[in-house]
Amino acid sequence: MFLFVVEISNSAFCLLERQCVIRSYWPSLYQFPMRVQTGLCEYKVYGVLDNCLPNVLADVYMDLDYRKQWDEYIEELYQLEHNGDTVVYWQVKYPFPMSNRDYVYIRQRRDLDLNGSKIHVILAQSTFVPQIAERSGVVRVNQYKQSLAIESDGKKGSKVFMYYFDNPGGLIPSWLINWVAKGSVPVFLNNMANACQMYKRRT
Repeated sequence: MFLFVVEISNSAFCLLERQCVIRSYWPSLYQFPMRVQTGLCEYKVYGVLDNCLPNVLADVYMDLDYRKQWDEYIEELYQLEHNGDTVVYWQVKYPFPMSNRDYVYIRQRRDLDLNGSKIHVILAQSTFVPQIAERSGVVRVNQYKQSLAIESDGKKGSKVFMYYFDNPGGLIPSWLINWVAKGSVPVFLNNMANACQMYKRRT
């Protein structure tokens, strides 16, 4: 289970006009409207995941074949090498009558040693790859960025920081995108936490 805590100071909170959007099972998830031209929100999440070691959590996040087993919204997911980079193609199921969305993004993982602490950093950002053409009936997402940092909580769990922005495009109103995102981000993290437990048993 994730226990989210406030990661930013009150002064910074007021300065950036960040708005708390969830006050229930997920105590602190913040959105801040930095992309005024689209009306969409970027998300910054900090939490502690009990009973899941940092290296296991990072491996779960990187294992695309395993993700196909626990993420019910995946229509298609694979990776390839392009100009020395690892590129991921990811198609997400959307409910009818909306079209599925697909993403093409570069993904990198770095395992860092910072003052004796091991930190797993995973970065993802949209890119263009000529070999992966847009598909009829599927909307290509050209604005996607995610950063994930994972370190030990000093026990048997992980401290997690995630930054996330996604513009799914199409004709979906920005208020609806923000409303869906504020719920889907914690749901995804909770699903990944459950996948982490199963991953330990299968390896």
